[in-house]
Amino acid sequence: MDDKKLNKVLSQITFLVRTIVVTLTLLVTLTILLASGALDTLLPRNDLDVKESKTQEIVDGIHIETGLIDSPGLQLVIQNCTNCHSSKLISQNRMNLAGWSSTIKWMQETQNLWDLGDNEAVILEYLASNYAPKKKGRRANLENIEWYELE
Repeated sequence: MDDKKLNKVLSQITFLVRTIVVTLTLLVTLTILLASGALDTLLPRNDLDVKESKTQEIVDGIHIETGLIDSPGLQLVIQNCTNCHSSKLISQNRMNLAGWSSTIKWMQETQNLWDLGDNEAVILEYLASNYAPKKKGRRANLENIEWYELE
């Protein structure tokens, strides 16, 4: 084997050894952190911790954790919509039934949203009822304003 090939092989072996050492170091460090409980506030230990961290509290008709309006269909919307995106994406949009239906079909065609089955009608009714377009006119005229001149 000539020197060029030997150097290449030695370089590859050195790289593999370094990669293994770094990986083992990270694994040992993570094991120590997990065993010491240092990550308890960041990582739930089991499904019970995950369930306890989620609140179902409703205040003034609003689901506290998501900010969504509490009405029939809320839980289906949380279960099906917030798995992929924030509830803010729902609350910041306003569409009629056809608009929400079109959006769901787009997500199914392009974003891998699963078939909602019988739940789709309930979800659409929730969205169209609670997040329909608002009719807004112009703002009210400003009255009793003390105007000043810029100098």
